Amino acid sequence: MTTSNVDTSALAPAKDGELSVRNPWTGEVAFIVRPGGAGQIENSVRAAKTSFRQFIKTPAHQRASWLNDAAAAMEKVVAQLVDMTVAHIGKPRKAAEMEVKRSIAFVRACATHLHSLAGEVVPIDMVPAGMGLFGFTRRVPYGVVAAVTPFNAPSNLLVQKLAPALITGNAVIIKPCLEGTEIAQAIAKAFVGGGLPEGLVHVVPGDREEALGLAAHPDVDVVTLTGGTAAGDALARAAGAKRFVGELGGNSPNIVLADANIDDAVKRIVPSSFEASGQQCISTQRIIVEAPVFDAFLSRFIAAAKQLKMGDPGLSDTDLGPVVSARAAERITAMIGDARRRGARVEVCGEIAGCMIPPVIVIEPPAGTRLIREEVFGPVVVVMRADNVDDAIRIANDCEFGLQGSCFTSSLATAMRMSEEIRVGSLWINEASRFRLDNYPFGGVGRSGVGREGLPYAFEEYTQPKFTGIRLP
Repeated sequence: MTTSNVDTSALAPAKDGELSVRNPWTGEVAFIVRPGGAGQIENSVRAAKTSFRQFIKTPAHQRASWLNDAAAAMEKVVAQLVDMTVAHIGKPRKAAEMEVKRSIAFVRACATHLHSLAGEVVPIDMVPAGMGLFGFTRRVPYGVVAAVTPFNAPSNLLVQKLAPALITGNAVIIKPCLEGTEIAQAIAKAFVGGGLPEGLVHVVPGDREEALGLAAHPDVDVVTLTGGTAAGDALARAAGAKRFVGELGGNSPNIVLADANIDDAVKRIVPSSFEASGQQCISTQRIIVEAPVFDAFLSRFIAAAKQLKMGDPGLSDTDLGPVVSARAAERITAMIGDARRRGARVEVCGEIAGCMIPPVIVIEPPAGTRLIREEVFGPVVVVMRADNVDDAIRIANDCEFGLQGSCFTSSLATAMRMSEEIRVGSLWINEASRFRLDNYPFGGVGRSGVGREGLPYAFEEYTQPKFTGIRLP
């Protein structure tokens, strides 16, 4: 493994309120962000509201055509989006390429699935007062959607909001994370260049102030966020009584039971834990292993983690690059230090240097350890011993988060029990927690958020049912 010796502070003050974003691998300034502030927020909201009203009657086939053309325009800038993801985020190239291709596929999928946005006939004559009346519903857009997006999947997690909101008839204002600013601008440019009318999509660069300003604006109708739970709390308070969709923090449990295929579990949980440097809300964080196979699983898991190739994210065969910033690295290493001070055994599969953190495996940490209670968002997992199935369920549920989890077992009965008793929004059996497809409802319970992404479920988040009743002549 090689590491950079350059100062890798991710954000450094520039001049006149500007912020510089640094490449987490080289430490060089990648680009400068000038926050939009209240002025750009006001201008963007006003323009978005005007465009929403102008295009509200656009037929569905035209909106679908806009998205198909946008996907084609994104295909022309794939190399640019990949390069920016590597340089600005530190995501390994092969993972960045996969993300951008998935983003384009999702935009097209939204166009294909628009037919699912349907209403229903309401049998209002089920009551005597409804005799001679006919009622139906249809789903209508809210208006202006503010989408606050994270750094870890700057293309995919942006289009997961942008494409469903646009195709259902809304206008969208994107407030990307600082590191994802240029990527968001490139995607918005591709949408407009592909034929989307100007005014339906805007990008407001900035940080916390801009996100809160958009959420609080009276002409913003929906606030949607992918980010931490603290950010979700702050935006929900700022938004007040308006639609809020939040895919928030996680601390994903992955259970390995004694009847599981241990080698298969290791094969799937290792990348779920460490690829993308563990910077996914559904990355494996807690591995709960039934006692009879604990030692066998642990030894194989450590050996497999040591086989990952770490280093320069620009290389096509790198599995694990740097975390996004020095600030993130400091937070992650502080959580590792907390586990050490509490007496946990810590296996570090390489050298920690700057933003480069290798796979870290914390074994049987005591109760109260931060890694058990909080979201680490880094290449760190805890491995915990469970006495039996009941104990594994107890440990998995002993957490305020509930985004996505998994269980490895050969028993169908146990799989069904896990489905009933593990408190998460999504559960995989014999697949690790970081696995996600775009056609199932994805979102959390508890402190992991509210609302669902995925098709066609995201369409419902950006529309509301409208009832029409008719008195028949």
